[in-house]
Amino acid sequence: MNTTTLRVGDPAATRARAAATGLWLFMGVVSALFGLFIVAYAMRMEAADWSPIGMPPQLWLSSGLLLTGGLLLQRAATAAHALRHAQARRLLLAGGVAAMAFLGSQLWAWQSLLDARVVLAGNPAASFFYVLTALHGLHVIGGLVAWSATVQAAGPPPAEPRRLALHITLCARYWHFLFAVWVVLFAALGWLTPEVVRFICGRA
Repeated sequence: MNTTTLRVGDPAATRARAAATGLWLFMGVVSALFGLFIVAYAMRMEAADWSPIGMPPQLWLSSGLLLTGGLLLQRAATAAHALRHAQARRLLLAGGVAAMAFLGSQLWAWQSLLDARVVLAGNPAASFFYVLTALHGLHVIGGLVAWSATVQAAGPPPAEPRRLALHITLCARYWHFLFAVWVVLFAALGWLTPEVVRFICGRA
């Protein structure tokens, strides 16, 4: 029998369910938060002072890095469940490095906008861009805090196998969520226009 299997009534199974439920609740709250920001962004487009900004090309790199990080963490979770601890730790480390590179690419994108004199207080579109990408970046940093604790548990020597596999699985799930949020943000910031908003609201 696979030693990472969690049995009903096992304290480890109870902790696993609690951790998974807590993460789902947290992701639900974060989804609502970003949803409200996107609604505010769409509503603000109706103002006369709205002036769209061009998306920095670095955002495509950011997208690739965040996707890569999630895939690496998913592979790390698979390896941990199969008790391939060394492989799981390598993939876990690689996933975290990809997330750090994502943050670096975001700073690069900000710098390119600042070089083009697109500043936070320049116009509402720029303000929303900086606020939304910063908010997302803060959630990535929060994920890296949990990731660093999981790296410590991964050893060597590794912690209790079932708990380690659970922690890596939750990290991977959170990274998939961060990527989904990022895709929505990228689409909204890059392609949502007042005309599209009016069409969605039935006011075209």
